[in-house]
Amino acid sequence: MRELWKRVASPRTLMVFEAAGRLGSFTRAAAELNVQQPAVSAAIKQLETSLGVRLFTREHRKIRLTSAGNRLYADVTRAIEQLEVSTRAVSQLGRSNYVTLNASSAFNNYWMMPRLADLHARYPGIDLRLQASDREPDIDAENISLAVRRGDGRWPGCGAARIAPEVIYPVAAPRVMAAAIDLVSIPGLLHQRLIHLEEPVRERPSWQQWLAHFGIDRIAPEGGLRLNDYALVLQAAMAGEGFALGWHHMTDRLVAQGLLAARTGWTWETRNGFYLVWSNTRPLSPPAAKVRQWILEVSAAPGPAA
Repeated sequence: MRELWKRVASPRTLMVFEAAGRLGSFTRAAAELNVQQPAVSAAIKQLETSLGVRLFTREHRKIRLTSAGNRLYADVTRAIEQLEVSTRAVSQLGRSNYVTLNASSAFNNYWMMPRLADLHARYPGIDLRLQASDREPDIDAENISLAVRRGDGRWPGCGAARIAPEVIYPVAAPRVMAAAIDLVSIPGLLHQRLIHLEEPVRERPSWQQWLAHFGIDRIAPEGGLRLNDYALVLQAAMAGEGFALGWHHMTDRLVAQGLLAARTGWTWETRNGFYLVWSNTRPLSPPAAKVRQWILEVSAAPGPAA
């Protein structure tokens, strides 16, 4: 940034340069910027002096970007477009009817998406934005309305309500499950192709921990497929790539639809759960409060059709 200020005395000159380059005229740029034409000419001259290079060739009643001008124009245009997108997104955060739900891509895909029609039917005026991320951003710092988190229900400065207990069992495509004829006991899984979840930030139970829960101290096979997103894990399992750990609240519908088969007799219920979380430092907007109530009601309803 310091280097930029050394070369460009004022960011205003870059804005003037972008308008002149886009419109191909100092006069039209002046009209768009609501200034006099000499002010545009002076700003361009200042920028050219700072950079030590000509940015435009001046011809009779028209201007044309030089090769140096074209290079700078491409980068300045890209930067302005990114700033416009960012400022537009930030300005929307203050809208009272704008509800953001931050969760993993798997939760958004396999829990929220099948239920959105019900939400829209009940609250057609609510603008809900599903925000998927590979991390768990600060709710207050990023002005997030609601979030889904795995844990024990305690987050500083936040309220929380449990959506589902953490219930885990092996799942696979029905044809893969049927072909695994040696699955008479849990150790039989050690001879199967396993799909491993290796998220870079979120902590998730591994096959090794699942085996240890059942008193099996043998090391899980290193081979198999390793993925860093649970949505990809479920897609791979449905595609027949092997066995995956299935979280009940996200796989129950897939099992009911015949897309996955599950060994529910080999279930591990951990001490954690999946919680809907919101900030206690600022009040929820009325639309966000409605979405919160809807999620809690739906999560409490029995069966995979909930």
